Amino acid sequence: MEMQWQRLLTTKRYGHAELTEEEIGRSHFHKDQDRIIFSSAFRRLGRKTQVHPMSLNDHIHTRLTHSIEVGSLGRSLGIRVGELIQSQLPEWASAYDIGMIVQSACLAHDIGNPPFGHAGEYAIRDWFKRQQNSPLLDNLSAAERLDLMTFEGNAQGFRVVTRIENHLFDGGLRLTYPTLGALLKYPWSAAHAGEKGKFSAYQTELEILNKLGRELGLVASGEDRWCRHPLTYLMEAADDICYAILDLEDAIELNILSFDEIKPILLQLCGDASFDDDIFTSQASARRKISAMRGRAMEFMVGSAVQAYMQNQPAIMRGEYRGELLADGETDVRDGLRRAKSLARERVFPDTRKTELEVGAYTTLGVLLEAFCNAVYDNHHLRGDGLSYRSERIISLMGIHAPDPALPLYKAYMRALDFISGMTDNYATYLARQIGGLS
Repeated sequence: MEMQWQRLLTTKRYGHAELTEEEIGRSHFHKDQDRIIFSSAFRRLGRKTQVHPMSLNDHIHTRLTHSIEVGSLGRSLGIRVGELIQSQLPEWASAYDIGMIVQSACLAHDIGNPPFGHAGEYAIRDWFKRQQNSPLLDNLSAAERLDLMTFEGNAQGFRVVTRIENHLFDGGLRLTYPTLGALLKYPWSAAHAGEKGKFSAYQTELEILNKLGRELGLVASGEDRWCRHPLTYLMEAADDICYAILDLEDAIELNILSFDEIKPILLQLCGDASFDDDIFTSQASARRKISAMRGRAMEFMVGSAVQAYMQNQPAIMRGEYRGELLADGETDVRDGLRRAKSLARERVFPDTRKTELEVGAYTTLGVLLEAFCNAVYDNHHLRGDGLSYRSERIISLMGIHAPDPALPLYKAYMRALDFISGMTDNYATYLARQIGGLS
């Protein structure tokens, strides 16, 4: 079976029974981008950690600046591939439609990440795994417990755009199926997450996942498991390019690494070890020197990803490709990425200040989870009657996310996670201090 672009690029929109009329000057896929950019969840990414929590340096990437940069690269990748496969596309579709779909998926790819970056994900998972919290999960199914103990930003992001933002539990942002499909980096449930705990749909969104798979004509590879939308590989490549270069750039800004330490890696990612520029011998700052190399490296990596996509397109369209475009492209790109990741593991991630703040993030999220999950548990079992004043006030803080006492407990916990994971680093820190009486 091979996927067909006619179905992969459907203009159907999740949450709409009928197709909406085309608006002058905007395609259906342009609308997706606009809806993502103007959502409050996207705006809050400006105060969420990318790699370095609570940085005082204004040049350090946040989730917002990272997402915008990934979107820019994703658009380039989409247009380049779109031009090469134009003859395969429906008559009405252009390379710029492909670029817009990939860009929209890139902009939303981190929209479900909790405060404090990956440390926040681990903190939530570990809290639900603690023995003292197991009574809260007693009446949940094994699949429901697994969702909570494997909390995943990708799955939360899918929930945000299909449930939470704009039209609460009525289609979310109501994006087109192709944009949602391209966003699904791991289109399966937690049961298929593997050792890395990667998946893109909680039990609450499995119905949406399976509907997407059927509508887009994705290849099923098991129960609640589908192959990726072909454009997802381009989103992933854009994300990886930004991680490789911009994480190192942030490390220089924070004086964790020097320019001379990362210059050989950047030269390799440029595909030209002999590349030279007058700026390298000048008194220019490390920031300006790395800027001189960034564009060249990105262009080479984009070209490598496009080449790898075209070489592997038959397997991609059959849903059989399991690789990564940057690893399967130019050897300089593959080896440069490995060196970059190795340097980050050895020098950047163990940084003392980063570690201190991540440990603090565990405490912060622990205070919030203890307060909100216990309040939700009491609210469910007491059916809202005889609830303690503290629990009552905590539930009220959740606003539109506050669960009805009659809601199944698993879904009530998910509402609490919607509220907590949507917080910025600053608000999570502030609220934990208030609730913990530390203010």
